[in-house]
Amino acid sequence: MFLISPLCFAWLDGIWDGVFSTQGIMIMLLMGYAGAMWLFLSSAPKVFTVMVSDLEHARQFYEQELRLPVADVPLHYYYNYEQTLGIASMDPLYVPSALSYSSPKRPSPSDGLWYQLKKNTQLHVIGGASKGERNRQRHVCFDRECLELILLRVQRRQLRYKMRSDRPLNFLVKDYDDRVIEMAEITARP
Repeated sequence: MFLISPLCFAWLDGIWDGVFSTQGIMIMLLMGYAGAMWLFLSSAPKVFTVMVSDLEHARQFYEQELRLPVADVPLHYYYNYEQTLGIASMDPLYVPSALSYSSPKRPSPSDGLWYQLKKNTQLHVIGGASKGERNRQRHVCFDRECLELILLRVQRRQLRYKMRSDRPLNFLVKDYDDRVIEMAEITARP
């Protein structure tokens, strides 16, 4: 027969008191919160952003030519930088004007167009790019992987395209209305 010594009971009682103390409960709550945030952020889709010179033309191109399905704005885009910096709860009097977000020009997460590029990967199309040479529509991106996925989609849809350069990736696409779209990877200069 197995006997438990009083010392073992005292040890278990100490652990029990530690776990269910105020500090122990707070640690368990923080661990639960960290686990929930990890699950939330790890399941969030990867988002690529493309800046275009004409948002309405881009809508026609991505929806009609490439037939990308429209996607919802990912939930994690609603949790923006001002909340992570704690600025949202600060009095605007104390926030420097460079960090102040009270400007009416401030974009919201739902601005632009959202498309499902592939499973758990979304494309966010925003305006702001300048027109290319000969007034071409320009679509610029900092992520090579994004443009490679778009090029693959162009090839699958059998649209006419012409490679201009591989590094940085730059190609021209002709849509069904014979408009030329320049897809350009923008790289940081050393």
